Amino acid sequence: MADLQNNDTHESSPARAVLLESFGGPENLTLQDVPAPHPGPDEIRVKVTVAGLNPMDWFMTSDADTAARFGLTLPSGYGTDYAGVVDEIGEGATGYSVGDRVYGAALSRALADFVIVKADGNIASGVAHHTPDGVDDQTAATIAIAGSTAAAALEVLNLSPNDTVLVGGAGGGVGLFAVQLARAAGARVIGTGSPATAEYLTTLGAEPVAYGEGLTDRVRALDGGPITAALDLHGTDTVDVARELGVPDNRICTIAAIVEGVPAANGATTSAESLQDLAQLIADGVLRVPIAAAFPVEEVRAAVELQAGRHARGKVIVEL
Repeated sequence: MADLQNNDTHESSPARAVLLESFGGPENLTLQDVPAPHPGPDEIRVKVTVAGLNPMDWFMTSDADTAARFGLTLPSGYGTDYAGVVDEIGEGATGYSVGDRVYGAALSRALADFVIVKADGNIASGVAHHTPDGVDDQTAATIAIAGSTAAAALEVLNLSPNDTVLVGGAGGGVGLFAVQLARAAGARVIGTGSPATAEYLTTLGAEPVAYGEGLTDRVRALDGGPITAALDLHGTDTVDVARELGVPDNRICTIAAIVEGVPAANGATTSAESLQDLAQLIADGVLRVPIAAAFPVEEVRAAVELQAGRHARGKVIVEL
C-alpha cells in the first residue's frame, strides 16, 4: 500500500497558486486561493518551497496562440522550475517517500503551494528528482530547465580540453550552467555579453567578449588559438560568427533557433542521470548558481519583470 497522507488535513485550508486569467504580461499574474490538489495513481504531491523563473515561462504565456502551442488554457498557472518536499504519495507511485527533498519541472504550474507530478514523468506531466545533500532549495529550484538545456547542448558539442568554445549569451540562465559545464570538461570558454557583464562572466570561468557588430574581429584578436565549437543561447548571431571563424556546423549548437545544418539542443531529451550528475556537481562545489534576486510569492509580478528584462546576473527565484 502506498504511503498516502490523510487528505482531510488539507481540505479545510485552501492552497495558493499564481494564475493568469488572461494571457499577456506580468500585470496579469495574480496570487489566488485554490483547492489543495491531491495525487492520483502513480503521482506524488510536492509542497513547493521555491520556484525558479525562466524565459520560457513568460514566452509560453505571452499570448493565446503561443500558449495553445504548449497546451495551455485559461486560467493558466505560471512557472516551471520548482523545489520542495514530497508530502503525499498516490497509489502505485514508487521511488519516493514522504519527506523526500526534490526538485523538478511542472510545466506552467510551479508557482503554487503544491504541484502534482508523475513519479516517472516528464516536463509536460511534471517530473521530480531527488535533491542531493549539499544543494539548498533556492539553488535546486534553478536546475531543471536551464540545467537540462545546458547539459543537452554540451552532449551535442562533446567538448574536451582541446576545445575552445564560443558561447553566445553566456550570462543568461542557461549560460551560467553551460559555461561551467564546458569548463568542467576542460574546454576554454569565450563568452559573449554586454561590457557590464564582463566581470560576472569571468567569475563563471569564461573569457568575456562584447557581443554585437565586430564580434568576429574581437574573437579573432584573442590569444589562445582557433575556436573549435560554438553554442548560441539566444538566436543565430553566434552561429553566423562561428561559421565565419571556420567552425564546422556539426560543432555548433543552438537552443532558441533552428538553423539548417546546425544541431539544436532540447532539454526535454536530457536524461535524468545527466541532470542528477549536474546537481551533484553543484553539491560538490564544482558548479555554482548565482542567485540574482529572491522574491516572496506576493511580489511575483516584480520577479517576472526582473527576469524578463534579461539583465539579471544569475537566476531569479520566488519563495513560497
